[in-house]
Amino acid sequence: MSKEKNYLDPDYIRQLAELVKESDLTEIEIEQDDLRIRVAREIIVHQATVSAPAVAAPVAAPAVAAAAPAAAPAAEASLANAQRCPMVGTAYLSPEPGAAPFIAVGDQIKEGQTLMIVEAMKTMNQIPATKSGKVTAILVENGQPVEYDEPLVIIE
Repeated sequence: MSKEKNYLDPDYIRQLAELVKESDLTEIEIEQDDLRIRVAREIIVHQATVSAPAVAAPVAAPAVAAAAPAAAPAAEASLANAQRCPMVGTAYLSPEPGAAPFIAVGDQIKEGQTLMIVEAMKTMNQIPATKSGKVTAILVENGQPVEYDEPLVIIE
C-alpha cells in the first residue's frame, strides 16, 4: 500500500483550508508530480474614510481641486523612494512597548540602520534601511499588520 497522500481527498483539502485559517496565512500551495493544489482565502480590509469639512469660501474649492491632480504624481514619485516590507507580519516602530521609536520623520538615517521590527511567525525581524537619507514619511503605525512589498518608510 502506498504511503503517498491523496491530495484530491476532500478531507485533506479541508485540513489545508483549516491550516490556512488557523495560522492567519493567506494561502498555501502544495505540488507533487503534475498535481498542484492551492488553497487561498480573501482578506477584506476595511478602511475608514474621513470626510472633509465643508468649505465656506467658494474661492478655496477650485484651488483644492487643482492641487489634487498635481499631488498624485508627487505621491507616486515618493513611493519610488519607499522602503518596502520584505515579509508579511506586524510592524513595530520601537524595540519594546514604551521605548522611543527607531526613527522619526525628519531623521537622517544611514544604510543598514534599523527602521522598525516586523514580527512574523513569532520572530522579531529587524528591518534595515536599504539606503541612507532623510525620513520624509512613516507609512505604517505601531502594531499595524503589514503585507509583503507594502511601503513602510519614505527615504529621500
